[in-house]
Amino acid sequence: MEGTCEERQAMPQKKILIVDSDVASRNFIARTLQAKDYEILQAGSGKEGLIHAWRDRPDLIIIDPVVADIKGEEIAAKLRQDPRSAKVPLVALSSDGGIARIKSCLDAGFNEFITKSGQAVPTLNDVINRLLGLTPTAMKRGGFLMVFLSAKGGTGTSSMCANIAMSISQSQPEARLVVADLVLPIGSIAPIVGYQGAQNIVTIADMQPLETTPAFFQTELPEMKDWRFNLLAGSPDPELSNQLNGGRIWDIVTALKEAYDYVLVDIGRSLSKITLPLIQHADLVVLLIGTDTSTVSLTKTLLDYLKGKGVHSDAIYAILNRAAGMEGLVKGDAENVLGIKINAAMPYLGTNFAFANSHHQPFTIKFPNDTASIIFQDTAKDMISLARKLRAE
Repeated sequence: MEGTCEERQAMPQKKILIVDSDVASRNFIARTLQAKDYEILQAGSGKEGLIHAWRDRPDLIIIDPVVADIKGEEIAAKLRQDPRSAKVPLVALSSDGGIARIKSCLDAGFNEFITKSGQAVPTLNDVINRLLGLTPTAMKRGGFLMVFLSAKGGTGTSSMCANIAMSISQSQPEARLVVADLVLPIGSIAPIVGYQGAQNIVTIADMQPLETTPAFFQTELPEMKDWRFNLLAGSPDPELSNQLNGGRIWDIVTALKEAYDYVLVDIGRSLSKITLPLIQHADLVVLLIGTDTSTVSLTKTLLDYLKGKGVHSDAIYAILNRAAGMEGLVKGDAENVLGIKINAAMPYLGTNFAFANSHHQPFTIKFPNDTASIIFQDTAKDMISLARKLRAE
């Protein structure tokens, strides 16, 4: 990753602690990472690892969960409970790849779980690049990052993302704006805006890092003229999405932030280890909520999960979208269930929304006098204001 290498040369050497009772395994990982110019600390026991973590303050810790004296999950819990190590990225690297072990490690506070295998080293490199590259300081540089997601399908996340992006461009005509579609396995934005080109997130991620520079993204992404933004389209089919090089997403997003003033990422309900770090470091997390009780209940579960992953409630911009009809909970009822403020509420748009989408036109252009057009514009301005406020804090 070109950007990551340049940043590493300009920054103090990053320090990584390896906690593993297996000397051969520990030394192998240490040599591999030292070759990439990381400072390496080693510990052969959990107790020794905790001492290093609290005394030497590493930037990232790799732990084998089956370390001899203390379970890896207990080590993670102790690290998360201590302010000296509460925010240090933790990676579990284990020969035990069972579902129960993976779940217990992630629940205990590990950011990532990697199974020791032939692909462990390249996977570990990708994870380290991401966890050390997407720091809060790094993500506050460049354009504003707004991630759109929902807990359940059918809430209109992609349509809202495209239309709010257009409204932001309307209110900020000099700003550069890009929409990146990370909905998997099939992207959702291209059919809405009428894009039929061959370029998409899979083909871009397959390019060499030296090729995908900020200058490339400024000049080579297609411009959706009616929508007033550039588009990084999603995968056009499930088979192609299986070929996505997820390890490239982080430097792609970093380059987009350098190239554009606003980067809107649509993930739909594709919450995964690829998209979670984007949510954690976004300026705004735009949460689309349906009005039916099952969607609200799932949204509450999602909110609790995101809170446990360090996503602050102030960064969540909640939109209640009455996508399916007039029935369902009203704004006040939904707020009581979710325990958060709902920032905007979209009325039921009937067939108008579907009509605008089928003609690949923004709602505010197709129906400029509709009340919803005013809500789109007000919501866009409110999101810009909140993102700037949070960035300044």
